[in-house]
Amino acid sequence: MINEKKYTKAQLIFLLVLRFVIGWHVLYEGISKVMNPQWTSANFLQESQGILSGFSGWILSNSSLLSIVDFLNIWGLVLIGLGLIFGFLFKPAAIAGSVLIFIYYLSVPPLVGYEYTLPSDGSNLVINRTLIEAVALFGLALFPTNEVFGLDHFISSRQKGTLQHGRK
Repeated sequence: MINEKKYTKAQLIFLLVLRFVIGWHVLYEGISKVMNPQWTSANFLQESQGILSGFSGWILSNSSLLSIVDFLNIWGLVLIGLGLIFGFLFKPAAIAGSVLIFIYYLSVPPLVGYEYTLPSDGSNLVINRTLIEAVALFGLALFPTNEVFGLDHFISSRQKGTLQHGRK
């Protein structure tokens, strides 16, 4: 059995706040796309100059595939955001969010020689908020904040209570 690490209250509060703010950001990105029926990932994919530019071009070349990617992106963001905020299926949500956001980063990386028509959020070189958020989500998946506060903890506690009650 692995030694259970004890965290201070301040550490857990910080990790929970980080989980909530990233969850809110991801959820809001999804909701804003749900609320805009004209939204499509086509503009973002056209900007792709990174390692995934060929993949982006392939998606753009097929309107049915683009529609599927748009649907998966929108609802993936919504579900990942909800999973983070509510601590439900937290680790899969955090890892899926990290992977999705890292795909955004690889599509439009802030590297020397790349120029984009979409506005950026400041002056970035190699590291930008997209990469920071992807790394932070992956890091959050390593901490048991869902076992402290979240639906995963509630469900686990109820299951343990039911099992213990059934044994008596």
